[in-house]
Amino acid sequence: MKKPTTKAELGEQAWEDSLLEAIRAEVREAIQKALEQELSGVLGASWYGRVAGRLGYRNGSVLRPLGTPFGTVPVSIPRARLHGSEGTEGEWRSVKLTRYARRLRSIDRTILSIYLSGTNQRRIAAALRPLLKGLPLSKSSVSRLAARLRDEREAWMIRNLSEENIAYVFLDGFGVNVRRDGRVVRNPVLIAIGVRDTGEKVLLSLRMAGGETTTAWRALVEDLSRRGLKAPVLCIIDGSAALRGALQQVWPDTQVQRCVVHKLQNLLAHAPRHAHEKVREDFHKILYAPSLVMARQAYQRVLARWSKRCAAVAASLEEAGEELLTFFRFPKEQWKSLRSTNVIERVNGELRRRIKTQGAWANEEGILSLLYGLFASGLIRLRRLDGWSSIASVISRAA
Repeated sequence: MKKPTTKAELGEQAWEDSLLEAIRAEVREAIQKALEQELSGVLGASWYGRVAGRLGYRNGSVLRPLGTPFGTVPVSIPRARLHGSEGTEGEWRSVKLTRYARRLRSIDRTILSIYLSGTNQRRIAAALRPLLKGLPLSKSSVSRLAARLRDEREAWMIRNLSEENIAYVFLDGFGVNVRRDGRVVRNPVLIAIGVRDTGEKVLLSLRMAGGETTTAWRALVEDLSRRGLKAPVLCIIDGSAALRGALQQVWPDTQVQRCVVHKLQNLLAHAPRHAHEKVREDFHKILYAPSLVMARQAYQRVLARWSKRCAAVAASLEEAGEELLTFFRFPKEQWKSLRSTNVIERVNGELRRRIKTQGAWANEEGILSLLYGLFASGLIRLRRLDGWSSIASVISRAA
Protein backbone atom coordinates (compact mmCIF):
# COMPACT_ATOMS: atom_id res chain seq x y z
CA MET A 1 0.00 0.00 0.00
CA LYS A 2 1.24 3.47 -0.85
CA LYS A 3 2.52 5.35 2.19
CA PRO A 4 0.21 8.31 3.03
CA THR A 5 1.80 11.75 2.73
CA THR A 6 -0.88 14.17 3.94
CA LYS A 7 -3.08 14.49 7.02
CA ALA A 8 -6.15 13.81 4.87
CA GLU A 9 -4.64 10.60 3.52
CA LEU A 10 -3.62 9.53 7.03
CA GLY A 11 -7.19 10.11 8.17
CA GLU A 12 -8.57 8.09 5.27
CA GLN A 13 -6.22 5.21 6.02
CA ALA A 14 -7.38 5.20 9.66
CA TRP A 15 -10.94 4.60 8.46
CA GLU A 16 -10.08 1.94 5.88
CA ASP A 17 -11.90 -1.35 6.37
CA SER A 18 -10.62 -4.67 5.03
CA LEU A 19 -14.20 -5.92 4.72
CA LEU A 20 -15.09 -2.90 2.58
CA GLU A 21 -12.15 -3.66 0.27
CA ALA A 22 -13.54 -7.17 -0.28
CA ILE A 23 -17.02 -5.80 -0.94
CA ARG A 24 -15.69 -3.39 -3.57
CA ALA A 25 -14.41 -6.33 -5.63
CA GLU A 26 -17.85 -7.93 -5.54
CA VAL A 27 -19.49 -4.62 -6.44
CA ARG A 28 -17.18 -4.21 -9.44
CA GLU A 29 -18.03 -7.67 -10.73
CA ALA A 30 -21.77 -7.08 -10.23
CA ILE A 31 -21.67 -3.78 -12.16
CA GLN A 32 -19.69 -5.28 -15.03
CA LYS A 33 -22.06 -8.27 -15.18
CA ALA A 34 -25.09 -5.95 -15.35
CA LEU A 35 -23.53 -3.94 -18.20
CA GLU A 36 -22.62 -7.10 -20.12
CA GLN A 37 -26.18 -8.40 -19.78
CA GLU A 38 -27.57 -5.07 -20.98
CA LEU A 39 -25.29 -5.12 -24.03
CA SER A 40 -26.12 -8.77 -24.85
CA GLY A 41 -29.81 -7.87 -24.79
CA VAL A 42 -29.26 -4.99 -27.22
CA LEU A 43 -27.05 -7.00 -29.60
CA GLY A 44 -29.23 -10.09 -29.42
CA ALA A 45 -26.17 -12.26 -28.85
CA SER A 46 -23.80 -13.15 -26.01
CA TRP A 47 -19.99 -13.39 -26.26
CA TYR A 48 -18.91 -15.40 -29.33
CA GLY A 49 -22.56 -16.08 -30.12
CA ARG A 50 -23.23 -16.90 -33.78
CA VAL A 51 -26.77 -15.58 -34.17
CA ALA A 52 -28.45 -14.55 -37.39
CA GLY A 53 -29.85 -11.04 -37.34
CA ARG A 54 -27.65 -9.72 -34.54
CA LEU A 55 -27.66 -5.92 -34.34
CA GLY A 56 -23.94 -5.31 -33.89
CA TYR A 57 -20.62 -6.45 -32.49
CA ARG A 58 -18.59 -5.84 -29.35
CA ASN A 59 -15.71 -3.44 -29.69
CA GLY A 60 -13.47 -3.88 -26.62
CA SER A 61 -13.93 -2.00 -23.36
CA VAL A 62 -12.74 1.07 -21.49
CA LEU A 63 -11.65 1.20 -17.82
CA ARG A 64 -13.40 3.90 -15.81
CA PRO A 65 -13.26 4.73 -12.07
CA LEU A 66 -16.80 4.79 -10.74
CA GLY A 67 -18.00 6.21 -7.43
CA THR A 68 -20.33 3.86 -5.55
CA PRO A 69 -21.79 3.73 -2.01
CA PHE A 70 -18.88 1.38 -1.22
CA GLY A 71 -16.19 3.74 -2.51
CA THR A 72 -14.53 4.12 -5.88
CA VAL A 73 -14.12 0.99 -7.98
CA PRO A 74 -12.47 0.59 -11.42
CA VAL A 75 -15.08 -0.76 -13.84
CA SER A 76 -14.49 -2.15 -17.32
CA ILE A 77 -17.21 -0.60 -19.49
CA PRO A 78 -17.98 -2.71 -22.61
CA ARG A 79 -18.15 -1.02 -25.99
CA ALA A 80 -19.96 -2.05 -29.18
CA ARG A 81 -20.92 -0.89 -32.67
CA LEU A 82 -24.60 -1.14 -33.57
CA HIS A 83 -25.97 -1.55 -37.11
CA GLY A 84 -28.89 0.64 -38.07
CA SER A 85 -31.83 -0.39 -40.22
CA GLU A 86 -30.55 1.65 -43.18
CA GLY A 87 -26.97 0.43 -43.07
CA THR A 88 -25.81 3.11 -40.62
CA GLU A 89 -23.54 2.41 -37.66
CA GLY A 90 -23.35 3.96 -34.23
CA GLU A 91 -21.67 3.44 -30.90
CA TRP A 92 -23.68 1.69 -28.19
CA ARG A 93 -24.56 3.77 -25.12
CA SER A 94 -25.60 2.12 -21.88
CA VAL A 95 -28.89 3.17 -20.36
CA LYS A 96 -27.93 1.94 -16.90
CA LEU A 97 -24.64 3.87 -16.84
CA THR A 98 -24.86 7.06 -18.83
CA ARG A 99 -22.03 8.49 -20.88
CA TYR A 100 -19.28 10.25 -18.88
CA ALA A 101 -20.88 9.18 -15.57
CA ARG A 102 -18.26 9.01 -12.82
CA ARG A 103 -20.64 8.30 -9.95
CA LEU A 104 -23.74 6.18 -9.44
CA ARG A 105 -26.97 8.17 -9.25
CA SER A 106 -27.33 7.41 -5.53
CA ILE A 107 -24.05 9.25 -4.92
CA ASP A 108 -25.24 12.22 -6.99
CA ARG A 109 -28.44 12.25 -4.94
CA THR A 110 -26.41 12.26 -1.73
CA ILE A 111 -24.25 15.15 -2.98
CA LEU A 112 -27.32 17.13 -4.01
CA SER A 113 -29.07 16.50 -0.68
CA ILE A 114 -26.02 17.74 1.26
CA TYR A 115 -25.83 20.80 -1.00
CA LEU A 116 -29.53 21.56 -0.51
CA SER A 117 -29.13 21.29 3.26
CA GLY A 118 -26.84 24.34 3.14
CA THR A 119 -23.29 22.98 2.69
CA ASN A 120 -20.77 24.32 0.18
CA GLN A 121 -18.73 22.30 -2.34
CA ARG A 122 -15.55 22.18 -0.24
CA ARG A 123 -17.36 20.72 2.78
CA ILE A 124 -19.25 18.24 0.59
CA ALA A 125 -15.94 16.98 -0.84
CA ALA A 126 -14.48 16.65 2.66
CA ALA A 127 -17.52 14.81 4.03
CA LEU A 128 -17.65 12.35 1.11
CA ARG A 129 -13.89 11.84 0.76
CA PRO A 130 -14.06 8.13 1.78
CA LEU A 131 -16.66 7.49 -0.93
CA LEU A 132 -15.11 9.73 -3.57
CA LYS A 133 -11.54 8.59 -3.02
CA GLY A 134 -9.80 8.90 -6.37
CA LEU A 135 -12.62 10.97 -7.87
CA PRO A 136 -12.48 14.78 -7.85
CA LEU A 137 -15.60 16.76 -6.94
CA SER A 138 -15.33 20.19 -8.50
CA LYS A 139 -17.57 23.21 -8.10
CA SER A 140 -18.74 22.66 -11.68
CA SER A 141 -19.82 19.10 -10.79
CA VAL A 142 -22.15 20.43 -8.10
CA SER A 143 -23.35 23.13 -10.50
CA ARG A 144 -24.22 20.50 -13.10
CA LEU A 145 -26.24 18.59 -10.53
CA ALA A 146 -28.06 21.81 -9.63
CA ALA A 147 -28.74 22.43 -13.34
CA ARG A 148 -30.18 18.93 -13.64
CA LEU A 149 -32.45 19.77 -10.70
CA ARG A 150 -33.63 22.88 -12.56
CA ASP A 151 -34.51 20.78 -15.62
CA GLU A 152 -36.46 18.37 -13.41
CA ARG A 153 -38.36 21.29 -11.86
CA GLU A 154 -39.29 22.69 -15.27
CA ALA A 155 -40.68 19.30 -16.32
CA TRP A 156 -42.49 19.02 -12.97
CA MET A 157 -44.13 22.44 -13.45
CA ILE A 158 -45.89 21.30 -16.65
CA ARG A 159 -46.82 17.77 -15.56
CA ASN A 160 -50.38 16.55 -16.06
CA LEU A 161 -52.52 16.70 -12.90
CA SER A 162 -55.67 15.03 -14.21
CA GLU A 163 -54.90 11.82 -12.31
CA GLU A 164 -54.48 13.63 -8.99
CA ASN A 165 -57.54 13.28 -6.76
CA ILE A 166 -57.03 16.39 -4.62
CA ALA A 167 -59.56 17.18 -1.89
CA TYR A 168 -57.96 20.19 -0.17
CA VAL A 169 -55.46 22.83 -1.32
CA PHE A 170 -53.34 25.07 0.94
CA LEU A 171 -52.35 28.37 -0.73
CA ASP A 172 -49.99 30.96 0.70
CA GLY A 173 -46.96 33.04 -0.16
CA PHE A 174 -43.86 34.31 1.62
CA GLY A 175 -41.24 36.86 0.69
CA VAL A 176 -37.59 36.18 -0.20
CA ASN A 177 -34.78 38.52 -1.15
CA VAL A 178 -33.86 37.98 -4.80
CA ARG A 179 -31.51 39.83 -7.13
CA ARG A 180 -33.56 41.00 -10.12
CA ASP A 181 -32.44 43.44 -12.79
CA GLY A 182 -29.30 44.31 -10.82
CA ARG A 183 -31.11 45.12 -7.57
CA VAL A 184 -32.09 43.15 -4.47
CA VAL A 185 -35.87 43.12 -4.13
CA ARG A 186 -38.22 41.22 -1.87
CA ASN A 187 -40.67 39.18 -3.92
CA PRO A 188 -43.17 36.53 -2.84
CA VAL A 189 -42.95 32.84 -3.64
CA LEU A 190 -46.47 31.52 -4.22
CA ILE A 191 -47.00 27.92 -3.10
CA ALA A 192 -49.84 25.43 -3.55
CA ILE A 193 -49.88 22.18 -1.54
CA GLY A 194 -52.64 19.66 -2.16
CA VAL A 195 -54.05 16.85 -0.03
CA ARG A 196 -54.89 13.63 -1.87
CA ASP A 197 -57.89 11.50 -1.02
CA THR A 198 -55.41 9.14 0.68
CA GLY A 199 -54.22 11.93 3.02
CA GLU A 200 -50.75 12.52 1.54
CA LYS A 201 -49.74 16.14 1.07
CA VAL A 202 -48.16 16.90 -2.32
CA LEU A 203 -46.50 20.03 -3.68
CA LEU A 204 -48.58 21.21 -6.64
CA SER A 205 -46.97 24.47 -7.74
CA LEU A 206 -44.21 26.97 -7.04
CA ARG A 207 -44.08 30.43 -8.61
CA MET A 208 -42.13 33.61 -8.11
CA ALA A 209 -44.31 36.72 -8.51
CA GLY A 210 -43.80 40.46 -8.51
CA GLY A 211 -46.41 40.71 -5.75
CA GLU A 212 -49.35 38.87 -4.20
CA THR A 213 -51.84 40.35 -6.66
CA THR A 214 -55.08 38.88 -7.97
CA THR A 215 -53.41 38.52 -11.38
CA ALA A 216 -50.47 36.55 -9.95
CA TRP A 217 -52.67 34.22 -7.88
CA ARG A 218 -55.13 33.75 -10.74
CA ALA A 219 -52.26 32.74 -13.05
CA LEU A 220 -51.22 30.04 -10.56
CA VAL A 221 -54.75 28.68 -10.03
CA GLU A 222 -55.58 28.78 -13.75
CA ASP A 223 -52.36 26.90 -14.51
CA LEU A 224 -53.40 24.14 -12.09
CA SER A 225 -56.80 23.90 -13.78
CA ARG A 226 -55.28 23.93 -17.26
CA ARG A 227 -53.07 20.97 -16.31
CA GLY A 228 -56.13 18.96 -15.31
CA LEU A 229 -56.55 19.58 -11.59
CA LYS A 230 -60.23 19.43 -10.64
CA ALA A 231 -61.60 22.10 -8.33
CA PRO A 232 -60.91 21.00 -4.73
CA VAL A 233 -63.58 20.77 -2.05
CA LEU A 234 -61.77 23.28 0.19
CA CYS A 235 -58.99 25.87 -0.09
CA ILE A 236 -57.16 27.06 3.03
CA ILE A 237 -55.74 30.56 2.53
CA ASP A 238 -54.34 33.51 4.46
CA GLY A 239 -56.14 36.85 4.57
CA SER A 240 -55.08 37.96 1.08
CA ALA A 241 -57.99 39.64 -0.70
CA ALA A 242 -56.14 39.10 -3.99
CA LEU A 243 -56.00 35.34 -3.45
CA ARG A 244 -59.65 35.25 -2.39
CA GLY A 245 -60.61 37.11 -5.55
CA ALA A 246 -58.63 34.73 -7.76
CA LEU A 247 -60.34 31.69 -6.22
CA GLN A 248 -63.75 33.26 -6.73
CA GLN A 249 -62.97 33.74 -10.42
CA VAL A 250 -61.50 30.28 -11.15
CA TRP A 251 -63.04 27.93 -8.54
CA PRO A 252 -66.25 29.70 -7.49
CA ASP A 253 -67.83 26.57 -5.96
CA THR A 254 -64.85 25.70 -3.76
CA GLN A 255 -65.27 26.38 -0.04
CA VAL A 256 -62.72 28.67 1.61
CA GLN A 257 -61.18 28.49 5.08
CA ARG A 258 -59.32 31.56 6.34
CA CYS A 259 -56.16 30.76 8.28
CA VAL A 260 -56.96 31.29 11.96
CA VAL A 261 -53.28 31.85 12.85
CA HIS A 262 -53.06 34.79 10.43
CA LYS A 263 -56.34 36.17 11.71
CA LEU A 264 -55.24 36.00 15.36
CA GLN A 265 -52.07 37.90 14.44
CA ASN A 266 -54.22 40.58 12.78
CA LEU A 267 -56.48 40.85 15.83
CA LEU A 268 -53.50 41.27 18.15
CA ALA A 269 -52.05 43.93 15.82
CA HIS A 270 -55.25 45.96 16.22
CA ALA A 271 -55.53 45.51 19.99
CA PRO A 272 -53.66 47.43 22.71
CA ARG A 273 -50.87 45.42 24.30
CA HIS A 274 -52.63 45.03 27.65
CA ALA A 275 -55.63 43.37 25.89
CA HIS A 276 -53.67 40.74 23.95
CA GLU A 277 -54.29 37.94 26.40
CA LYS A 278 -58.04 38.61 26.49
CA VAL A 279 -58.25 38.79 22.67
CA ARG A 280 -56.43 35.48 22.38
CA GLU A 281 -58.69 33.88 25.00
CA ASP A 282 -61.89 35.07 23.29
CA PHE A 283 -60.68 33.97 19.86
CA HIS A 284 -59.89 30.50 21.18
CA LYS A 285 -63.46 30.21 22.49
CA ILE A 286 -64.58 30.41 18.86
CA LEU A 287 -61.96 27.99 17.49
CA TYR A 288 -62.36 25.32 20.15
CA ALA A 289 -66.15 25.30 20.22
CA PRO A 290 -67.53 21.74 20.03
CA SER A 291 -69.77 22.43 17.00
CA LEU A 292 -70.46 24.92 14.22
CA VAL A 293 -73.62 26.17 15.94
CA MET A 294 -71.76 26.87 19.19
CA ALA A 295 -68.85 28.42 17.29
CA ARG A 296 -71.25 30.86 15.62
CA GLN A 297 -72.73 31.77 18.98
CA ALA A 298 -69.26 32.35 20.44
CA TYR A 299 -68.34 34.43 17.37
CA GLN A 300 -71.34 36.73 17.88
CA ARG A 301 -70.61 37.15 21.59
CA VAL A 302 -66.94 38.00 20.94
CA LEU A 303 -67.88 40.39 18.13
CA ALA A 304 -70.38 42.21 20.34
CA ARG A 305 -67.92 42.42 23.25
CA TRP A 306 -65.06 43.89 21.20
CA SER A 307 -67.34 46.27 19.29
CA LYS A 308 -67.65 48.09 22.62
CA ARG A 309 -64.08 47.59 23.89
CA CYS A 310 -62.02 48.07 20.70
CA ALA A 311 -63.75 48.73 17.37
CA ALA A 312 -60.61 47.89 15.32
CA VAL A 313 -60.48 44.34 16.74
CA ALA A 314 -64.19 43.84 16.03
CA ALA A 315 -63.80 45.14 12.46
CA SER A 316 -60.90 42.77 11.80
CA LEU A 317 -62.87 39.81 13.16
CA GLU A 318 -65.98 40.74 11.19
CA GLU A 319 -63.94 41.04 7.98
CA ALA A 320 -63.22 37.29 7.94
CA GLY A 321 -66.77 36.34 8.87
CA GLU A 322 -68.01 32.80 8.29
CA GLU A 323 -64.85 31.81 6.42
CA LEU A 324 -63.15 31.48 9.81
CA LEU A 325 -65.60 28.69 10.64
CA THR A 326 -65.62 26.65 7.43
CA PHE A 327 -63.50 23.88 8.97
CA PHE A 328 -66.40 23.00 11.33
CA ARG A 329 -68.27 21.57 8.31
CA PHE A 330 -65.66 18.86 7.88
CA PRO A 331 -64.90 15.75 9.97
CA LYS A 332 -63.89 16.71 13.51
CA GLU A 333 -60.62 14.75 13.35
CA GLN A 334 -59.52 17.06 10.49
CA TRP A 335 -60.33 20.38 12.18
CA LYS A 336 -56.85 21.04 13.53
CA SER A 337 -55.22 20.50 10.13
CA LEU A 338 -57.75 22.46 8.08
CA ARG A 339 -57.98 25.70 10.03
CA SER A 340 -54.54 27.13 9.23
CA THR A 341 -51.84 27.29 6.55
CA ASN A 342 -49.18 26.05 8.99
CA VAL A 343 -48.03 23.44 6.47
CA ILE A 344 -46.74 26.24 4.21
CA GLU A 345 -45.27 28.12 7.15
CA ARG A 346 -43.16 25.04 7.83
CA VAL A 347 -41.86 25.14 4.24
CA ASN A 348 -41.07 28.82 4.72
CA GLY A 349 -39.12 28.02 7.90
CA GLU A 350 -37.10 25.28 6.22
CA LEU A 351 -36.23 27.59 3.33
CA ARG A 352 -35.16 30.39 5.68
CA ARG A 353 -32.97 27.96 7.60
CA ARG A 354 -31.30 26.97 4.34
CA ILE A 355 -30.61 30.51 3.06
CA LYS A 356 -30.16 32.41 6.34
CA THR A 357 -26.45 33.01 5.64
CA GLN A 358 -27.21 34.69 2.31
CA GLY A 359 -28.28 38.31 2.00
CA ALA A 360 -30.09 37.63 -1.27
CA TRP A 361 -30.51 34.75 -3.68
CA ALA A 362 -28.74 35.12 -7.02
CA ASN A 363 -31.86 34.71 -9.16
CA GLU A 364 -35.45 33.50 -9.04
CA GLU A 365 -34.67 30.26 -10.91
CA GLY A 366 -32.19 29.35 -8.18
CA ILE A 367 -34.62 29.89 -5.33
CA LEU A 368 -37.40 27.89 -7.04
CA SER A 369 -35.02 25.02 -7.86
CA LEU A 370 -33.82 25.00 -4.26
CA LEU A 371 -37.38 24.79 -2.93
CA TYR A 372 -38.30 22.06 -5.39
CA GLY A 373 -35.10 20.20 -4.51
CA LEU A 374 -35.91 20.27 -0.80
CA PHE A 375 -39.13 18.40 -1.59
CA ALA A 376 -37.73 16.11 -4.31
CA SER A 377 -34.77 15.04 -2.17
CA GLY A 378 -36.96 14.31 0.84
CA LEU A 379 -35.40 17.01 3.05
CA ILE A 380 -38.93 18.37 3.48
CA ARG A 381 -41.40 15.62 4.33
CA LEU A 382 -45.04 16.42 4.94
CA ARG A 383 -46.96 14.03 7.15
CA ARG A 384 -50.35 12.64 6.22
CA LEU A 385 -53.39 14.73 7.13
CA ASP A 386 -55.01 13.90 10.47
CA GLY A 387 -58.29 12.06 9.92
CA TRP A 388 -57.39 11.23 6.31
CA SER A 389 -59.64 8.16 6.27
CA SER A 390 -62.68 10.49 6.13
CA ILE A 391 -61.53 12.37 3.01
CA ALA A 392 -63.16 9.94 0.57
CA SER A 393 -66.55 10.54 2.17
CA VAL A 394 -66.00 14.33 2.00
CA ILE A 395 -65.32 14.09 -1.75
CA SER A 396 -68.41 11.92 -2.26
CA ARG A 397 -70.68 14.38 -0.44
CA ALA A 398 -69.23 17.30 -2.43
CA ALA A 399 -69.83 15.45 -5.71
